[in-house]
Amino acid sequence: MAVIEGAMGLLTYAGVPGAATNEVQTITIGGTPTGGTFTLTFQSGTTEPITWVNVNATLVTAVDTALKALSNIETGDITTAVGTMTAGIGTITVTFGGVLAGQDVGAMTATSSLTGTAPTVSVATTTPGVAVGGKGASKGQLLVDTTNGVLYINTGTGAAPVWTKVGTQT
Repeated sequence: MAVIEGAMGLLTYAGVPGAATNEVQTITIGGTPTGGTFTLTFQSGTTEPITWVNVNATLVTAVDTALKALSNIETGDITTAVGTMTAGIGTITVTFGGVLAGQDVGAMTATSSLTGTAPTVSVATTTPGVAVGGKGASKGQLLVDTTNGVLYINTGTGAAPVWTKVGTQT
């Protein structure tokens, strides 16, 4: 699904142009950890060791602080939250926004130095990032959905296009 400039300044897109989807990655802490640390690597940056604790809010804050300290994550680029977690075991979600909004950012990886009974740390992409169709198109730009034969007009901006169906097409 690529945006391609076509004849007469029209854009074409295979499918209905939609809003961007921000990527969500889920960190899962399993087993029965009792202590230790883990690191997260995002693109070329690796966090300082994150100390595991059995207090959910404290652990999420530590993950958030460690990720935001990376040089490749700017203010507003991530939001961390407790997923399904009890006493530091379970999931933490990381939602990418800011300059990382609406794109596939690449999966984080985890390295564990946790202690306890079979402790694990893993990361999975639970919602892939998807760019908005026609990003960069000026206000008033037309786009043709080549899959469904429908014409749209950008009523938003280039950075945040809003594709409105023209007329009463079906």
